[in-house]
Amino acid sequence: MAARGRGGPRKNADGPKSPSRGRAKSPAVRGRRGHARARGPSPRTSEPDAGRAPGAARSRGPAPSPPPPTTGTRSRDEDPGRILQRTLDQLPIRKQQRSDSSKIINDVVQKIQKHMETKSASFKDIQKLTTGSYYENLKIRDPDEFDVMFSVPMTRVDVQPFGLDGAFYTVKMKRHPKGPLDAFLSDDIICASTMLKEFRDEVKKAISAAADVKVEPKKTGCPAVTLQLDRSGTKISLDVVLSLEVRSCWPSFTTDGMQIGNWLGTKVRKEYRQQPFHLVAKYEGSGSKEQDGVPAKDAWRISFSHVEKQILTNHGNKKTCCEKNKKDCCRKQCLKLLKHLIEQLKATNPDLSKFCSYHAKTTLLHACTRRPTDGEWVYADLSQCFQQLLKDFEHYLKEGVLPNFFIPKQNLLSSVSKKSCQALARLIEEQRNNGFPVFKN
Repeated sequence: MAARGRGGPRKNADGPKSPSRGRAKSPAVRGRRGHARARGPSPRTSEPDAGRAPGAARSRGPAPSPPPPTTGTRSRDEDPGRILQRTLDQLPIRKQQRSDSSKIINDVVQKIQKHMETKSASFKDIQKLTTGSYYENLKIRDPDEFDVMFSVPMTRVDVQPFGLDGAFYTVKMKRHPKGPLDAFLSDDIICASTMLKEFRDEVKKAISAAADVKVEPKKTGCPAVTLQLDRSGTKISLDVVLSLEVRSCWPSFTTDGMQIGNWLGTKVRKEYRQQPFHLVAKYEGSGSKEQDGVPAKDAWRISFSHVEKQILTNHGNKKTCCEKNKKDCCRKQCLKLLKHLIEQLKATNPDLSKFCSYHAKTTLLHACTRRPTDGEWVYADLSQCFQQLLKDFEHYLKEGVLPNFFIPKQNLLSSVSKKSCQALARLIEEQRNNGFPVFKN
């Protein structure tokens, strides 16, 4: 900048300033500039004074206080992006833990499968299907909960809806010779409660010799046989689920579901819909409700957990998403954070006990269809993506409606009170607006 005299800045009419007129100044010039500034403002300045419009007279009062510094007064941990990344860094399962838990689980599952195939007349054709967050690489913190589904392949069955939302079904055997499932039939209807009881008894027999495995008491509304494993100090909960694998067209209630055409492609959607679906023995307790003479306890709940696993494994709009040496998205990271947030809030709010990780997974699946491109889930934008996912979830909670991703008519929040939905929405909004204090603990 050229040295200024008391009459104002000198204009350079010959183009850009030369190096001789740059930063090097003689002591005399520096002294004159400092003296000029002390006596009053120059006619022109490079920037207007704070709080004063250009050309306005300078105030004779004390100089305004400088703005607070952008660094130093605000902890780096208060930045939401840093908090979320730090939280994610704490969630992964350690490799040794994963290895130890997998060995224990595989050993128990193999014993159950071998028993069923060799010593159970009813379940000799059973097939293993691994499902759940562990196998989707969405498990957070300790590998202490696993799910495994044992499915019985079905042919020539008539599947009819039980209820109005398309979540439950009755299964009727068509013309068939005598077979291993005859013991569970009532007027050719496969009774879920009877079959689940027999399955539970067979699981008990399969692990009876294992002193470190115990069967939890049956829980109303839970389709799983829950085993508690305690081996070499490692404690694990294993849910063993019975299902029927039905190889036929998906029920009509699913026609408008799984709208992944603009995300994964119409071809992929068609391929998924050509796969079998599963019916889980969803025990409903007393069975006071009936439909066409069939009690609710003998209805089956439809499941697409195997398709969910494939969607979340191959989740990119482009095939290269999250591949080695390619750009990563943050879809799974956002889901992990939402699951963790719900867990943390539930820990201090007993009224939120009915919320589960499946609500978080469904919210993400819906979000991916609305924001289908990988560019909308760039890892560098983790904070913004997670904030938007939370807003999506808050919307569902405030409305009290979260449609099943595969069966739009089923509301996954129908069993949760409006009060609990509003409470969770409020808590999430508070966390979002205050930098996620629950993650700082």
